[in-house]
Amino acid sequence: MSIKKHEHVIKRVLPGSIAKEMGIEAGDKLISINENVVEDVFDYHFFVNDEELTLLIQKPDGEEWELEIEKDYEDDLGIEFEQGLMDEYRSCRNKCMFCFIDQMPKGMRETLYFKDDDSRLSFLQGNYVTLTNMSDHDIDRIVNYHLEPINISFHTMNPGLRCKMLNNRFAGEALKKVDRLYEGGIQMNGQIVLCKGVNDGEELERSIRELKKYIPCLQSVSVVPVGLTRYREGLYPLKAFTREDAKEVLQTIHRWQASIYEEHGIHFIHGGDEWYILAGEELPEEGRYDGYLQLENGVGMLRLLKDEFKRAYERAEGDGRTRGVSVATGLLAYPYIKDMAVRLCDKYPGTRISVYPIRNDFFGEMITVSGLITGRDLIAQLKGRDLGERLLLPCNMLRSGEDVFLDDITLSEVEDALQVRVDIVKSSGQDFVDAVLGV
Repeated sequence: MSIKKHEHVIKRVLPGSIAKEMGIEAGDKLISINENVVEDVFDYHFFVNDEELTLLIQKPDGEEWELEIEKDYEDDLGIEFEQGLMDEYRSCRNKCMFCFIDQMPKGMRETLYFKDDDSRLSFLQGNYVTLTNMSDHDIDRIVNYHLEPINISFHTMNPGLRCKMLNNRFAGEALKKVDRLYEGGIQMNGQIVLCKGVNDGEELERSIRELKKYIPCLQSVSVVPVGLTRYREGLYPLKAFTREDAKEVLQTIHRWQASIYEEHGIHFIHGGDEWYILAGEELPEEGRYDGYLQLENGVGMLRLLKDEFKRAYERAEGDGRTRGVSVATGLLAYPYIKDMAVRLCDKYPGTRISVYPIRNDFFGEMITVSGLITGRDLIAQLKGRDLGERLLLPCNMLRSGEDVFLDDITLSEVEDALQVRVDIVKSSGQDFVDAVLGV
């Protein structure tokens, strides 16, 4: 059988894996699986699920190996490819009025300006997609392979308004693809980036009303406020939400939560943590988050942190250790981190914890999350401060898997400038307690 070659170069073979046992090595190329051409990561993950596989591998010298493999269903082969998607990344064709990338200053590293809108990243990394970049072929494969969940940026269910918000004349038509995913039984999560005077008020009501028709396939929808930096010259004149605005948004969300929960047993529509901070309202209890389906969107992160800390604090026995540390965080989480630090000091009287809220001078003071704090802001605002034995920073300040901040300042440069050892802390409340106590 003649097979058109799609050559996917293998970057790494995991130790102890099936691929390692079969003699597959870095630099080899995957040509086909069971005589099926592997177009991209969608195909790969579907085809390798089978219990009996025939892999066609090409060695660097051109020799081709046909490998027969028997394994358990869904067992992974242990292969990583040079291109994570096994294909080119698809860039976004929209010019959204609220796009954060358009609000970044010039001169940053090139990768930060790449706008992805790739459905494959939705499955691999949890990215949100607008559906405008997806073909009928993509939808067919998602349904046929039953790939889920897919995360969708809805923003509005008004087709005309969606075209305006995404600055794409096909953006309204793309919403019809949700019907196909729903009919195919594909699990979905959604988000609405709320823009004042644009898709709030009655438009938000309309969006929630229409989106709830996709329950139970659509498991959750988050509503988050638009992020506005100080680099908006020439962009759509968006305005910041006020405390009263936040209260109105939460009233809408809570009213819909109550009615949807009564009908479907889930809360479905969720407000980002920022709404509660801006409105000055207490965070919802854990049960209202339906299992924290929208953590990456900043929905429930603070509630989860508080509850995890409470459990860790109650397990801690307290002692006479002496230790001095400092913690830097964004303005959003500062009150919660400060409260946690005070409580720990009560149980460990010899421990001194200084918590510093970092103002975002780089992007502007309206950006309050710790994940967008730069190395230069850390250095500028902590220089000369008493930082103790260690400076604790949340892991989301750094690029995933690297010791680099958004502005390309490295972790070692921060340590040198501040003359303190930096410890990177994972996101849980237990991790915070352990890092403070030096466990």
